[in-house]
Amino acid sequence: MQSSSEIRDVAPGLWVWSVEYPDWRPGLGWGPAVWSTCVESGGEIAVLDAIAPQGDEVWTRLDERPPTLAAVLKPDHVRDVDLIVERYGARAFGPWLFWPSNIPETELEPVEPGSEIPGGLVALYDGRGRMETALWLPEQRALVFADALTAPKDSLLVGATSWHEERVLPALRSLLDLPFELVIVSHAHSEPVHDRAAFERALELSPYSF
Repeated sequence: MQSSSEIRDVAPGLWVWSVEYPDWRPGLGWGPAVWSTCVESGGEIAVLDAIAPQGDEVWTRLDERPPTLAAVLKPDHVRDVDLIVERYGARAFGPWLFWPSNIPETELEPVEPGSEIPGGLVALYDGRGRMETALWLPEQRALVFADALTAPKDSLLVGATSWHEERVLPALRSLLDLPFELVIVSHAHSEPVHDRAAFERALELSPYSF
């Protein structure tokens, strides 16, 4: 078990940190490290799918430039949005439905595909029918995913569904119209940040079943 969160600077105004997921166990289909994202865009500082850091280094960094908003990208990624809102007074955004056992105390402003939240971050359609809204970060030319893409062995893969060919691939291929250069995923063996070429390869590979 790691004793503190790892920090990686990805691009100007964009960084990620890892947390050893508390409920992780062998056989889940993804590794113990889970990644959260912080981005500065359009005068806002947003944390995406944030899990409370382990150790002081990430908290110090967040305290120095406090988040103004928090976004939940998927109903089962509520994580520590309530803590972020309480600590920083951030506005919160996310799905309009949640699992009965995992409902945030904070009332989140709803996000759907096509929504633009403060900072110019744009919610995207991933075709998976799981209410996930990946985010397009135009200033950093990056896409951030919850579970639609993952890197279990550090090779980027699309998460499997029963409608992979019918819905998911067309939706993800449409994202190639965006001028992105980076792809950030929440679940990865050790590498959460990938490039556009890795995204294109993922669309040609067999999907990954969690």
